[in-house]
Amino acid sequence: MDESNAAKSLSALGHEARLSVFRLLVKAGEGGLNVGDIGQHLSIPASTLAHHLSALVEAGLVRQERFGREIRNYADYDVVTELVEFLTKECCVGLGQPETL
Repeated sequence: MDESNAAKSLSALGHEARLSVFRLLVKAGEGGLNVGDIGQHLSIPASTLAHHLSALVEAGLVRQERFGREIRNYADYDVVTELVEFLTKECCVGLGQPETL
């Protein structure tokens, strides 16, 4: 993961509704949830939810699969793992002195 992708992911999670959707999908686990179930759990109107899901999908945090007329949503754990690894990759390596001009 590079800085651009990390910023996109963090930006998507930086909205309260999207963070709630993502956390709900994590709770749902491997079975995921359809759009209607997410809306019922979080009391988010369908049009608003579609907007938030689109942002999460665009950031790569949520993947969707169509089963007939139903769209199931799943948290993409691989992307989240990459994001956490990116954020902590240089943990505790120390800092040199900043360059002066």
